[in-house]
Amino acid sequence: QKTSICYLSFPDSYSGGLGDTQFSFRLRQSGGQRATHYEDDGEYNREAPLTLQREAAHYFGYVYFRQVKDSSMKRGYFQKSLVLVSRLPYVNLFQSLLQLIAPEYFDKLEPCLEAVCNEIDQWPPPVPGQTLNLPVMGVVIQVRIPSRVDKPGSSPVKQFNQENLLPAPLVLPSIHELDLFRCFQPVLIHIQMLWELMLLGEPIVVMAPSPTVSSEMVLALTSCLAPLKYCCDYRPYFTIHDSEFKEYTTRTQAPPNIVVGVTNPFFIKTLQHWPHILRVGELRMSGDLPKQVKVKKLNKLRTLDTKPGIYTSYKTFLHKDKTLIKRLLKGIQRKRPSEVQSALLRRHLLELTQSFIIPLEHYIASLMPLQRAITPWKNPPQIRPFRQEDFMKTLEHAGPQLTCVLKGDWLGLYRRFFKSPNFDGWYRQRHKEMTQKLEALHLEAICDANIVAWMKDKSEVEIVDLVLKLREKLVRARCQHLPVKEETLQRVALYIDTVIGSLPEDLQAVLRHP
Repeated sequence: QKTSICYLSFPDSYSGGLGDTQFSFRLRQSGGQRATHYEDDGEYNREAPLTLQREAAHYFGYVYFRQVKDSSMKRGYFQKSLVLVSRLPYVNLFQSLLQLIAPEYFDKLEPCLEAVCNEIDQWPPPVPGQTLNLPVMGVVIQVRIPSRVDKPGSSPVKQFNQENLLPAPLVLPSIHELDLFRCFQPVLIHIQMLWELMLLGEPIVVMAPSPTVSSEMVLALTSCLAPLKYCCDYRPYFTIHDSEFKEYTTRTQAPPNIVVGVTNPFFIKTLQHWPHILRVGELRMSGDLPKQVKVKKLNKLRTLDTKPGIYTSYKTFLHKDKTLIKRLLKGIQRKRPSEVQSALLRRHLLELTQSFIIPLEHYIASLMPLQRAITPWKNPPQIRPFRQEDFMKTLEHAGPQLTCVLKGDWLGLYRRFFKSPNFDGWYRQRHKEMTQKLEALHLEAICDANIVAWMKDKSEVEIVDLVLKLREKLVRARCQHLPVKEETLQRVALYIDTVIGSLPEDLQAVLRHP
């Protein structure tokens, strides 16, 4: 793992540019250590948006790389990277932190890092919904940690509590959101196609001139499905030294469901069998609509000096949204700030995703058993199975056309989506939440029941069985943090005591001290 981090911390193709650059990567954790667990993981992940959860099987790496001429060095250059490794996808926070630390570190080396680590050790853990003030090197970084209950698309800046901090804090408007307009500059007219490819979990290669462009484009692509979680693998920056290199370049099986960002021209040859390749140049903000890349056939990819473009034979299910391009163009003409253009773009993608997902949410909610079917002394009823054809029938009167003006083959898009890891991930998450809700409703039904009346005509075996089942339910509710009031759990515990108290003393002793 350390070797992989080292390789991922430097540009892997010739980089003549001097100065400082920043980029990020994502690394699969090696098998032996997967057990390391953060105590607050469960609590944080329950309250954080799905897209910002801590990952159990991957690390994120945030890199600050410096390359300057230095005749005292054997290679004639000073080349060094400072890397921050975390399980959290807080790209803005960690890159801002590196902008403060790295220049100091390159000058003062280890003692500087030691002092910084001591400060970071004192930071409070991230709690969704809270604004944190994080002191480091004489600066206070102020950030709000997003919460699952935030309204999608709401501006986090307005939610800050500006305390009288001196010096004035460095306020980050968002902990993770990129400047989408800048990232998607060369592909704005193809945003519809890219959104569909991401929704369907298609394998995509992003070929870029630098790790910065590569990692920003990949992170921008994975963020464009929010609030739906992108459930496939993604590598913002990937090198030929990576342990998964063979796995991704083999031609004996279909490419995996992954978005991979690369800079080494060697990948044009080794990944040319992938179905979708996005080749981009350097991102430069200009006062005009940046040159838009063209969609080209994959067989045009054979040359080494491949021109920017989207190399694919994919045909979109939905028609292009010309109003978005017109609004962005108008913004460019009026010299609208990039963050305003990004907000427009993000709002468009959010509405598109919501139009697609709302019919699915309505249908899955209809599979939940009625509350009156939940009785205290029987196991809770099962959630009805998701039948794709039944769902398709609901689209005629409650489909995306109610909230989205885009025309096209929505049915075809849903059918293809059902085969993707994103549908599987969404369905599993919803099914888990519904099962937990059923468990919680069942516990409440037990609390409202007359347990003494139920026990009257029951045998000891049945009563002992009830004690064991209730105790198991109570343990599960606490371990899984089910959405149950503490008062309900206390009442169930009291019930268990009441039931045990009605049994002969020898059984009481066994049940109280199992």
